[in-house]
Amino acid sequence: MTLLIILISIGIATLLGVVIRNRWRVQILLGISTLAVYAFQPVLPVRGLDFWLPTATLALSSLTWIITTPPERRTWQTNLPAAAILSCIVLALGLTRYLGFPLYLTASTPPQTIQILIGLAVIVLIACLLTLFSKPYKAMLISAFVFILLIFVILKVPLLSTIFSVLLRGLNHQSTSLALAQDLRWLGFSYIAFRLLHTIRDRISGRLPAVSLSEYMVYVIFFPALTAGPIDRIERFVGDLRCPLELNAGDVGESGKRLLIGLFKKFAIADLLALIALNPTNATQVHSAGWAWVLLYAFSLQIYFDFSGYTDIAIGLGRLLGIKLPENFNAPYLKPNLTQFWNNWHMTLTQWFRTYFFNPVTRALRSGKKTLPIPMIILLTQLSTMVLIGLWHGATLNFIAWGIWHGLGLFIHNRWSELTRARFTALSPRWQSVLNIGGMLVTFNFVALGWVFFTLPNLFISTNYLRVMFGLA
Repeated sequence: MTLLIILISIGIATLLGVVIRNRWRVQILLGISTLAVYAFQPVLPVRGLDFWLPTATLALSSLTWIITTPPERRTWQTNLPAAAILSCIVLALGLTRYLGFPLYLTASTPPQTIQILIGLAVIVLIACLLTLFSKPYKAMLISAFVFILLIFVILKVPLLSTIFSVLLRGLNHQSTSLALAQDLRWLGFSYIAFRLLHTIRDRISGRLPAVSLSEYMVYVIFFPALTAGPIDRIERFVGDLRCPLELNAGDVGESGKRLLIGLFKKFAIADLLALIALNPTNATQVHSAGWAWVLLYAFSLQIYFDFSGYTDIAIGLGRLLGIKLPENFNAPYLKPNLTQFWNNWHMTLTQWFRTYFFNPVTRALRSGKKTLPIPMIILLTQLSTMVLIGLWHGATLNFIAWGIWHGLGLFIHNRWSELTRARFTALSPRWQSVLNIGGMLVTFNFVALGWVFFTLPNLFISTNYLRVMFGLA
């Protein structure tokens, strides 16, 4: 997000926090967050796509609510206002094409009104068909889970994204030769998908709390956390949403502090570091090992201050609105080992994968008739978890290599910790402090080397850069 959008968001959150009435709180947050879905979406070269992708976000979220909600909570009396808010905002944004001046609420001019009406009619028809089921069948929930994953794969695999761009350009009578994977930039979908998958998975296991359509939609598209997280859990989020909003001096002070820290991290530190940080352009221009390390360290700090800065801003905005979003970073570069690093870096993502992948797979491998040796189970689960986290960022060989790098690092640390735990605890506090400092330096450099695969576009450039760093080129 740009500084202007962030400042507008702060102004809106401050205004809402001061004047919002608890009776209309959820509906107002729903309306503002719905507008944000469109306003935050960047302009795309495929005609009308930057309008239809936000609309698809609303449709997918609404339909997921239907299949994950018990029939008694789908009553029109309770949920019609939320459906009306969503439909009216979509239609009103479509009608802005007839104004003589831009409102800048959509990335580009919206499609024809008749197309929007047809799109809304199709969404309503699908919603009505889904409500015919007295209860969501497990097969339906699994199908929805797979469908969202399929969308995720299409967006993350460059080849598939390019193919879909070609198809969409052809339907719009645009040049297909200009199709690129970047044509399908669906803002915030990575985080939206994880929230939807979380609710589907918890519905299958019977742990999902019953919520209204408006509560569910605010949870999925809550505008402070829309673009960069953190990934909250619905039961915790809705608990805050249902509590009366009563801002006090402590809330305002804490919010202001987090906002100032976040703005400073993002626009003073991260943007300054970006001038010398490693990127695909300067990676091929550096031939000195010393400068190669400088660029990599600059990127390591830049990505932290940029990402944690956005998180601070999201938490500060949420605090103004009565939502205490979870922490996402806790000084990860100061941790003495890789396990603690991942327990403190992008914590909500790590917890999501631990809950829905690592723990279930570990239990499955340990409960089989022929169980594998414990070290082998640890290796398989840590490798597969980190590769999946890499693929969440992008389905390329470089992200797979980054996942393998961290998976192997976590396994090696796990085995080393098992071998040396007794000796370490027997050391004096002074020597433990010395080893912790050494572990922190080793961990930071290990993570930094992994960023080479993360930020560069392919393995050829990445391995060449590593050769330069170690004086082998």
